[in-house]
Amino acid sequence: MTKIVVDTARAPRPIGPYSQAVISHGLFFSAGFAPHEPETGVMPDNVGDQTRQVLRNLSAVLAEQGATLDDCVKVTVHLQHLKRDFAEYNRAYAEFFTAPFPVRTTVGSQLLDILVEIDVVAVIPPRVTPVD
Repeated sequence: MTKIVVDTARAPRPIGPYSQAVISHGLFFSAGFAPHEPETGVMPDNVGDQTRQVLRNLSAVLAEQGATLDDCVKVTVHLQHLKRDFAEYNRAYAEFFTAPFPVRTTVGSQLLDILVEIDVVAVIPPRVTPVD
């Protein structure tokens, strides 16, 4: 099996033995991303701004492979307070995705010091080789 590890300083670095993302057979699989700003480590206070930061982080990793959030086919979201925060998170999420939307699962989870974590599966667009 061929797999390509994706690594960029434009998104938070892993804090354990895992990759930011892996590509295999044309599919991009991300780790769960937290809402830390990659350069400063600062994290927003509310779920809307945390959602926006996570999606900016994921966008940066996707961009390393020429992809965008529009290439996502599956999104999994973990919310610390599902019932309380769903509407605010959903509004922020909607700022980043356009139809046709990826499938999405949102669950309540016990997270450590963050309000939201998101991972994605995306289809990597084929690279076009210039013809002489």
